[in-house]
Amino acid sequence: MRFRSLASVGLVLAVMATNVPAQLRIGQPSGFTGSVAAGVKENTDGARLYFDAVNARGGVHGEKVELVSVDDRFDPKVTVEVSRELITKQGVLALFLNRGTPHSQALLPLLAEYKVPLIAPSTGAMVLHEPVNPWVFNVRATYQREAARAIEHLASIGQNRIAIIETDDSFGADSAAGAMQGFAKAKLEPVLRQKTPRDKPDYSAVAAEIAKLNAHAVMVIASAGNTANAVKALRAAGSRAQVVTLSNNASDGFIKLLGEHARGVIVTQVFPNERSVSYALIKEAQDLAKAKGLPGVSPAMMEGFAGAKVVVEGLRRAGPNPTPQKLRDALEGMTRFDLGGLTVSYSPTNHTGLDFADLSIIDASGRFRR
Repeated sequence: MRFRSLASVGLVLAVMATNVPAQLRIGQPSGFTGSVAAGVKENTDGARLYFDAVNARGGVHGEKVELVSVDDRFDPKVTVEVSRELITKQGVLALFLNRGTPHSQALLPLLAEYKVPLIAPSTGAMVLHEPVNPWVFNVRATYQREAARAIEHLASIGQNRIAIIETDDSFGADSAAGAMQGFAKAKLEPVLRQKTPRDKPDYSAVAAEIAKLNAHAVMVIASAGNTANAVKALRAAGSRAQVVTLSNNASDGFIKLLGEHARGVIVTQVFPNERSVSYALIKEAQDLAKAKGLPGVSPAMMEGFAGAKVVVEGLRRAGPNPTPQKLRDALEGMTRFDLGGLTVSYSPTNHTGLDFADLSIIDASGRFRR
């Protein structure tokens, strides 16, 4: 009886062990509260859409992918604090899809200290591309490329009196540098270039100045909440200038923040049209969203979805029992990986991943139109 009981206990423990899947933990420190919360939620929804689908098929090498999301309140100091905990206490294999340029910059020493990769940061900061950081793997084009293209487009349609409102941080400076490249190519100068605080800026004075200058267009480089407030201030000041902003605001949440002022705002994009099923990547995301009862996917969701695909492919190539170092090495050896109509490639001298950039405009129905 004693032998039989022990055998039974052993059998139960064995069954319990097989029913508890190991976890491949990926840490996401991002601004789930604050001025970027709407876009961050959509980024995360897109990532979970793909991770859930992979887990439903058995995971990667038999292990489930677990996304551990933590609110950093969109504060770079908090980003470092929660990321350190994710690495040292949660044992994550990588950091993933964090939002913000200053926040990503603040993480760079931490990545080197703990030798943990950062995958698909939700920022197009040039500092994450050049010089190549061995621990950072981007899955989107740079803000400079977006901003330059937007200015060139405005100039090409005769909107030559262009102002810039930029948030006074590394994101604003980096993106404005791209805008100035666009001005140089078009042989123009901005009629006004104004920096504003990152936290709780008052746009009333700069909006009045822009209206007085009769600017044809205004590039607003800021978070979603701040950009929406800038647009409202411009309209209140009587300016009818064309507003253009960058892909950090390519979310349905941003459109809702704009409210009645959404129509006609140009937003640069770093992924194909989220309704273009000619891209296998878009169709896959749409099909998975439909299966979950969602109405569709947004550009911000596509950024998270594509980033999650890169994570999973990296884990697959890293093999069973991956470590952060093995994952990093696997990613760096990834060449011409097809996301579904877009190809991602990394090498020791290039961690950009994708270089796709496009323009969209918000139409009367409150949707991004290419």
